[in-house]
Amino acid sequence: MTTLETLRERLTAAVATPEVKSFARGLEAVIRFSVAAQSIDVVCASNEPAVKPSSGACGLALSASESDWQIALQPVPPPTYQSFSSIQLRNPRFTVSGDPLLIAQARAFLEAVFANLGGNHDGATDIDLSRLESRYHRVRAANGDIADIFTESAGAGHPVLCLHTAGADTRQFHGVMCDAMLGQDWRMIGFDMPHHGRTMPPLGWDGGIYRLDQKTYLDWCVSFIEQVVKEPVVVIGCSMGAGMALALAAERPDLVTAMIGLEAPLRPRGRRNPYLTHAQVNGGWHSAAYVRGLMSPTSPAEDRRRAAHIYAQGAPGIYDGDLVFYSDEFDGEVIARRIDGRKIPVDLLIGHYDFSATVSDAHALASWIHGATVIEMPELGHFPMTESPSALLKYLRPLFATLPSRMTN
Repeated sequence: MTTLETLRERLTAAVATPEVKSFARGLEAVIRFSVAAQSIDVVCASNEPAVKPSSGACGLALSASESDWQIALQPVPPPTYQSFSSIQLRNPRFTVSGDPLLIAQARAFLEAVFANLGGNHDGATDIDLSRLESRYHRVRAANGDIADIFTESAGAGHPVLCLHTAGADTRQFHGVMCDAMLGQDWRMIGFDMPHHGRTMPPLGWDGGIYRLDQKTYLDWCVSFIEQVVKEPVVVIGCSMGAGMALALAAERPDLVTAMIGLEAPLRPRGRRNPYLTHAQVNGGWHSAAYVRGLMSPTSPAEDRRRAAHIYAQGAPGIYDGDLVFYSDEFDGEVIARRIDGRKIPVDLLIGHYDFSATVSDAHALASWIHGATVIEMPELGHFPMTESPSALLKYLRPLFATLPSRMTN
C-alpha cells in the first residue's frame, strides 16, 4: 500500500468517528492533503465530511514529502508530527496554506482528524473526586478588587497550591489533588482565578476586554495564600501557572517553601493569534483545539478530550487575555535569575511533546537558579496533569518524597 493509499484509508476512518463529525458542523471547506505530487481531499459540506479524489480548488492545503507523511502516520508520531497545530506552527517539513480565517474555523476539525489518524490510546484515568472538599472564599486583592474565589482541597499535611493554566481552571489538577498517596502528607489546594471556571469576575466588573498582567496575577495569588491558606506553600503550576510559580518564588519567597514547575516557559512568544477571540470563529472549539495540539499522542484519548473540554467551557476572551501575560509579557530569564535556589528548592518537569514551553526552555531556566533540577517526561505534552495524570504521578510521587528534607522553612 502506498503512503497516499494509507493516508486515504486513515482519513476515511477518521472522518467517520463521532468526534470528527461533531466538529464538521457548519464547516464548508475543501481540505487538500498532498503526498509529494499526489493528493486527496476531505470535503466538508452539509455537516458530512467525506474523503474524495482531488478536484478543483481547495480552501486549505497540507503538503509534505512521502517520508514525512510516513512519520506522521506512525502509531506514535514524534514531537511536531503529532497534531495539526504542531505541524502548522513548528514543523517546517510540512506546508500549510490557506485563508487564516478558514484555518481557524477548521482547527477543531483538523485536530480531531489528526488525533484519529494513528493508534488511539483508549481509556481514561479513574479519579476519586469524592476526596475533594470545595467552598468559596471572599478574597480582597491589594488593589482593592474583591472576588468570591472557588477553592478545592484534598489530603492533609503541608499545603501545596496548584495553579492552573491559561484559560482553564483547577479541575486540571484533580488527578494530582485526589491522589491518595500524595494526600497522606500533603494538603493539595487549588483555586479558580477570577474570570475562570467557577470563579466569577471581581465585583464591579464592567464587561470590558479581559487582559491579565503579572502584577494582577501575582496579587491574586499572594492574597489567596495570605487570606485563605494562611501559611507558606509548596507551589506547583503548569504553563501560565508555572510562570506564576516562578514569580512567587522570586517576588514572595516568604510565602513559598518549594516550587514545582510543569511546562515552565522561557519566553513563549507567538501563542496569541487574532482568532482566539473572533466573531467568525467558535471560541470554545478554537481554544480547545489550539491547546489539544500541544498534547502527547500517547496520553489516553479520553483524557485528552477532557483536557480540551475544560478549555471549550472558558468564557469568551479569557484564554486570549491570559496569553497577554503568558505570551506577551512573561520573561522567564528575568524572573529565574531572582530566585534563591539555596532557600527554595526548584524542580522543573517538562514534556517532550510540548512546543510552547520546550525542553530547552526548562534547562535554560534551571541554569539560572541555584540547585534547580529538570525532569524530562518524554511521553507527555503541555498538560501532563490532565492529559495523563497517572503518567505524571510517576514523576511527582518520588519528587514530593524528597521535598521535606530539602525545604528550609
